[in-house]
Amino acid sequence: MPEALIDARALSKLQWRCRRGLLENDLFVERFFVRFADTLTETDAQALGLLMDLTDNDLLDLNLGRKTLADVDAALVREDVRRVLDMLRKPLER
Repeated sequence: MPEALIDARALSKLQWRCRRGLLENDLFVERFFVRFADTLTETDAQALGLLMDLTDNDLLDLNLGRKTLADVDAALVREDVRRVLDMLRKPLER
């Protein structure tokens, strides 16, 4: 059985929580929500929350591929976090 999607209220709270201090991170996050807001599950939301707990510089280094999850925090080396990070990195298609 597929996992339930997050509801509109949870999505709104998640978007608010994902606001960042670095414009570059905000651009990654904004693009993420444009593409995936309608399909986010609870697991995705939790994994994104873990990424948002990082410092702005660590998050940017992950988004740009300058660091790996293991470089930043070994506890983040999980399939759900890896999947959401890939979603954050995915460019918009033209």
